[in-house]
Amino acid sequence: MLEPWQWALAALGAYLVGLSKTGIAGLGVLSVALFASALPARESTGIVLVVLIGADIVAVTAYRRQVSWPHLLRLFPWAAAGVIIGYFIMGRIDSQTTQRLIGIILVSLVGLQFWRSRSKAVAHLAEDAKPHRLVSAVAGVSAGITTMIANAAGPIMIIYLLAMHLPKMIFMGTSAWFFFAVNLFKVPFSYSLGLINLASLHISVPLIPFAVAGAVTGRVLIKYIDQRLFELLAMVFTLLAGLRLLLY
Repeated sequence: MLEPWQWALAALGAYLVGLSKTGIAGLGVLSVALFASALPARESTGIVLVVLIGADIVAVTAYRRQVSWPHLLRLFPWAAAGVIIGYFIMGRIDSQTTQRLIGIILVSLVGLQFWRSRSKAVAHLAEDAKPHRLVSAVAGVSAGITTMIANAAGPIMIIYLLAMHLPKMIFMGTSAWFFFAVNLFKVPFSYSLGLINLASLHISVPLIPFAVAGAVTGRVLIKYIDQRLFELLAMVFTLLAGLRLLLY
């Protein structure tokens, strides 16, 4: 059984999971950090996955009509391939190495997005251009690997979708449907690795109401968040998450 402080951190993490799904993108990575602080890192991934799916159901219901299907269909096959790769490499590299690699990727992506936003030439070209297949492939596979290993693919998708200049509501809907599909795809692999079992469900199921509450809160908040503020918050939380993974 968990200690009260562990339940408190896990409940806060679950609430932030829901909030990130429908309101403030980027908070999901902070929730992963809270879960990893409250629970053993490996075991926490299976617990978080069930909580994520609970929040995903609320998110896809809320954004059922606000989704860019072309982006979603372009990304999912690559993400599925990444999940399979992550399944085979999970446990073959130590958690600290994985953490540092993800941190490097996130900080690099934030730097790239900042450069894109400041470069008028690149921004102009991006307005009418469809995302290059190579970019979609790299983003999808990277997201699949990181979500399988650490449930930390959110920032990668944030950077990718920001680069696509999607309005915030379409951004949230596309992200919600993407992760709902990917998280469901991950379930049999996580079960095979022993990450989802009766013991983990005894922890994750009671946390789902906190995730639902966060998702409902986020759906209300998103209406009042300015597009530029939304993008800035997403970038800041992503950068902080990347730095935390690198430095701690």
